[in-house]
Amino acid sequence: MTEAVTNWAGNITYTAKELHRPRSLDALRALVAESGRVRVLGSGHSFNTIADAGTEGALVSLADLPPVIDVDTAARTVRVGGGVRYAELAEAVHRHGLALHNMASLPHISVAGSVATGTHGSGDGNGPLAAAVREVELVTADGGTLVIGRGDARFGGAVTSLGALGVVTALTLDLEPAYEVSQRVYGPIPLDGLDHAAVAASAYSVSMFTDWRQSGFVQTWVKQRTDLPEPRFPWSEPVAEKRHPVPGMSPLNATEQFGVPGPWHERLPHFRPGFTPSSGAELQSEYLLAREHALDAIRALDAIRGTVAPVLQICEVRTIAADTQWLSPAYGRDSVALHFTWVEDTEAVLPVVGRLEEALDPFDPRPHWGKVFTVPSDVVRGRYPRMADFTALARELDPEGTFRNAFVRDALGL
Repeated sequence: MTEAVTNWAGNITYTAKELHRPRSLDALRALVAESGRVRVLGSGHSFNTIADAGTEGALVSLADLPPVIDVDTAARTVRVGGGVRYAELAEAVHRHGLALHNMASLPHISVAGSVATGTHGSGDGNGPLAAAVREVELVTADGGTLVIGRGDARFGGAVTSLGALGVVTALTLDLEPAYEVSQRVYGPIPLDGLDHAAVAASAYSVSMFTDWRQSGFVQTWVKQRTDLPEPRFPWSEPVAEKRHPVPGMSPLNATEQFGVPGPWHERLPHFRPGFTPSSGAELQSEYLLAREHALDAIRALDAIRGTVAPVLQICEVRTIAADTQWLSPAYGRDSVALHFTWVEDTEAVLPVVGRLEEALDPFDPRPHWGKVFTVPSDVVRGRYPRMADFTALARELDPEGTFRNAFVRDALGL
């Protein structure tokens, strides 16, 4: 590559000799068929080498493919191309009076990349973003095409797949009638006496934030659909000024607050699509564990906050409904997600990540596939009951390992 290509955070520089940007499905199929190794670069919002094709592999961007967004209002579905981002998708389906069930905290990320790594939003009853997918379209290792939909025995491995099955050229997602959401930000909640389950269940989407410089949470973002009862939130008072999740960042970058109703896609994310999400200069880690362990895990973090706080920008705690995708970090269990936005200093952050993982180990946490973690791969694999089914599927669809890089081979034990 004539210019270095990095991920969004800049902590990963991809090692492929060239970034390919095919402009048609036929060009993509030909590229895959003639390449020994292929990895797809989505929006670059992964913080590890999951997308790195290696020096002999082909790194592929789908950004130049036609940006397909085909809405079927009668079926309440949308077929979306592999290079489309959530902000573009959300605006298109909203124009048809329809909506997604949920969104991640930032709308800048690609749809295909997000569901492939188990990305999620928040809410006790809301599954990860992959839960909306009903059909996956792939280019396979020989340049052929394959469609896997619900009802196919392979579907449980087809969506959250780490890119190990093929190049996702399109997805079909379930939609529902458009709705409005109001968002309020509340002030501090102490850890002493915290009823985490009640707080998390108080609205459609709840995000609790702490910098771990003190015990407890500094702010909580409460998002409620206006077609649901107004939430009761007796644990804290609403804040008087607009907030950003990361201390010191401009609140102008954040979505509307103060309970002003607005379209779902302008409230469910924390960040507005026209602005830099989060702080930009950062690393991220995230761990999902069974929801019944939420309070014990939070207390375990509180016990090491003196270690965590010096390299932490913000920690976010959310809940997610169980997923059926075999490699989803929320597979088979209603989950709590503990997300960490670190300072941009890998050398300083990694030892803290290791210490944090030790504290969470009793709760069998599953790391987010696209973020920074140091849990040994064999340990991670042991926390996925359907891992053997997924590796069998990967061998079936990609026997020569065209779509496996070093990260994927290690993660899956292939």
